[in-house]
Amino acid sequence: MKKVVIAYSGGLDTSYCAKYLSEEEGFEVHAVSVNTGGFSEEEIKKIGENAKKIGASSYKNIDAISSFYQKVVKYLIFGNVLKNDTYPLSVSAERIIQAIEIVNYAKKVGAKYIAHGSTGAGNDQVRFDMIFQIIAPDIQIITPIRDKQLSRQEEIEYLKSKGVEMNWEKAKYSVNKGLWGTSVGGAETLTSEKALPEEAYPSQLNDKEPKQVKLSFTKGELTAINGNENSPEKNIEILEEIAAKYAIGRDIHVGDTIIGIKGRVGFEAAAALITIKAHHLLEKHTLSKWQLQHKDYTSNWYGMHLHEGLYLDPVMRDFEAQLESSQAKVTGDVFVTLHPYRFTLDGIKSSNDLMNSSFGNYGEENKAWTADDAKGFIKILSNSGKIYQHVNQDS
Repeated sequence: MKKVVIAYSGGLDTSYCAKYLSEEEGFEVHAVSVNTGGFSEEEIKKIGENAKKIGASSYKNIDAISSFYQKVVKYLIFGNVLKNDTYPLSVSAERIIQAIEIVNYAKKVGAKYIAHGSTGAGNDQVRFDMIFQIIAPDIQIITPIRDKQLSRQEEIEYLKSKGVEMNWEKAKYSVNKGLWGTSVGGAETLTSEKALPEEAYPSQLNDKEPKQVKLSFTKGELTAINGNENSPEKNIEILEEIAAKYAIGRDIHVGDTIIGIKGRVGFEAAAALITIKAHHLLEKHTLSKWQLQHKDYTSNWYGMHLHEGLYLDPVMRDFEAQLESSQAKVTGDVFVTLHPYRFTLDGIKSSNDLMNSSFGNYGEENKAWTADDAKGFIKILSNSGKIYQHVNQDS
């Protein structure tokens, strides 16, 4: 029997695909979900049970949290990447790793087909298909929802006709949770003027008393919180748990999609935003002026290429090499205070801090040069402007 590996979330679209491909197309269906930080043990168990009920021959949950951190999130932190200065690329970053893991699994079980539940209207179809085509060109991609242009109601009616009775009532808000944040979509995000209501966000305000947190970075990676060392990905989870109680990290991202239309998506990403801002502050103290200048545009390109599904282009490895190299001295503690709905960066402590008072205090005193040195420096620095004015004064 021909085998298909399906990227299975347990939702309506992928459930339809699993049933349709097994019943109508005669496939041996192997359902796979890739956990990049969004599934609890209970949810994984429930998804697996539902996959079997629908007719999947097997179900596999792949724990890809560490892989997601090492291959993507680490560089998003090194680059302080926020799409349009707002969005930490929570979902788009996950899809790349999920696609790679699904291809690896398909090859492992000898499947000649991969299926996913994307529609023809979003970015995910591009990200999934591009990864599949690049690293598994011999595996055929099947997308029943996109190809048949099915409505949600048509999918439900088909499943019911096959005796699949599950609660397909559409939640008012679609929520996609992962290590690097949670996206939130609803009727409001389909408009240009409406905000998401309080209840749309997964975390509600529970703590109101300000709390200071010490984040420790080692070569750019978050290695401890309040002195307690853990793996960076575990620290991100711990920070999310602490900061989510303050309802921090909410916003709405307006962006240009890969397919050319504009879209809005709400998100809640407390740990991602705090980590990026804290890391960036530490960089301002420990990197040179030109390191900061040049890594900024590398970071911008890295984020843009990742968003567009170009993770496998070799230029991404070049970007990563520069970003990793830039982190050699980014070691120290950052002190952050959490408040309801916001946070403040209080300061840093690092043995690599370049704000070294032995050379001078900005605006107060200079210890490493004389007044004549300053006058000569400024005179030479003015040369290009003087030359321009001299040449063009009569034109």
